Amino acid sequence: MTEIQKAVILLSGGLDSATCLAIAQSEGYECHALSFDYGQKQRAELKAAEKVAAHLGAASHRIVHVGLDTLGGSALTDAKIQVPDYVGDGAIPVTYVPARNTVFIAIAMGLAEVLGAADIFVGATAVDYSGYPDCRPDYFRAFEKLAVLATKAGITGAKFQIQTPLIALAKHEIIQEGLKSGVDYSLTVSCYQADEDGLACGRCDSCTHRRRGFEQAGQRDVTRYQ
Repeated sequence: MTEIQKAVILLSGGLDSATCLAIAQSEGYECHALSFDYGQKQRAELKAAEKVAAHLGAASHRIVHVGLDTLGGSALTDAKIQVPDYVGDGAIPVTYVPARNTVFIAIAMGLAEVLGAADIFVGATAVDYSGYPDCRPDYFRAFEKLAVLATKAGITGAKFQIQTPLIALAKHEIIQEGLKSGVDYSLTVSCYQADEDGLACGRCDSCTHRRRGFEQAGQRDVTRYQ
């Protein structure tokens, strides 16, 4: 019998990462979901991640605590910086969290090595996104090279692959893909300033991209708004 391949899936609780988990499941991976309590002001996404992992049948789900709020510098972690309403594409917004993806993927790489997994799935997109530098294809390819140098598995011949199946998809295409793979988007929370019950503001970058995605996909917006 062919051994089932294991994969680590970064799961924020939002629309993109839920789709990524569903895609990995549909490709036959044994999926181990990994979420982060990184000091984000919006806590509802962690509850959403638990629901999504259970709904999609992840083999395991871990929540790792990383205090990026001690660094500040982002509207998502710093109490002194307010989350802005949607301002359009352009400069990197204050919702960018310094070092977030680098820290998250490094920990995912460690978990993958422990589990004997060669694949890490990240729900990043370079189309409908807010201009974050750590969501670009070049960034992920560079991290794959780092993984070879930084791990015991890497120097003994294993090859880590960072899978970004959504990287070239617009938001409406992601939603269409997720619906085919059985994602219940009503369980997800994408808003940068959702309340403790997961109700979205409807005004921030993430809400705007999400609502536009449902409209362009010709689907009812199942987001729960404040």
